[in-house]
Amino acid sequence: MTMAMSRLRALETPPSRLAIWARRIAVFSLAVAALAVIIERADWLEAAPVLATVAAALVLSVVALLLAFASFVSLWNNGGPGFLQAATAVLIGVGLLSYPGYLAYKGHKLPAITDVTTDPADPPRFEVVARLRPADRNLYPGLATAELQKQMWPDIEPLAVNVNAKAAYDGAMAVITKRKWHVVDARAPAPGRDGHIEAIARTPVMGFRDDVVVRIRPMREGARVDVRSASRYGTTDFGSNAERVLALLDDIDDAATPEKPDGQERPKSALKASARPGQGGKR
Repeated sequence: MTMAMSRLRALETPPSRLAIWARRIAVFSLAVAALAVIIERADWLEAAPVLATVAAALVLSVVALLLAFASFVSLWNNGGPGFLQAATAVLIGVGLLSYPGYLAYKGHKLPAITDVTTDPADPPRFEVVARLRPADRNLYPGLATAELQKQMWPDIEPLAVNVNAKAAYDGAMAVITKRKWHVVDARAPAPGRDGHIEAIARTPVMGFRDDVVVRIRPMREGARVDVRSASRYGTTDFGSNAERVLALLDDIDDAATPEKPDGQERPKSALKASARPGQGGKR
């Protein structure tokens, strides 16, 4: 009888209010974060209000974690139901904070760069997409950024291909199309004119817009491909633009010269010999 009464009281005792509010706030923070992703990917707002929304979601998740830990202490001291609600809040809070935490750790080891190019001396220019970018972010930042980039990613340099400029342009377009980037301008190379491609790429999780421009320049033997990738907002890109440039160069190389044997490196030596001073090679 006594055991039955204890079980009945346990069923009648409401869960810890701290645990209930921890779960409520955690669920709400998850909804806010999901709303921010939807807004950014649907292009309803610019990045600034979206980032503010994400920040609010992260603050709420921290509050939920603090309430959950407080409820664990209360449950340990006083007993009663509420563990499941508190554990749910912890899982949601840790899940929301894990990716930003990883980015913060990654960004701590990387230079504060948001604009990466294979040719800092004469970077490919944003033209059509320049109207979509903040006016102060269209020009390449300059020598200091170039030095930081060279120290961290020395392999980012122009690509020389042993095919004509039109074939290189077609290969670049094929790669960009396969990646489903939004092309805003594309001009095939012509006598006296470089090939030029501008596209908008998306970051994997949030879908923030980064801008990419590819320049294909005819050379005496083959063609030279330069790439520039830049974020529209923020003070650091966590290495995303550098990774994008390196991957794009490799894919363009493969697409433009499909007959190249596996394992063969990019033919940089030909570029160094033919590029005019201040261009090409490692600077």
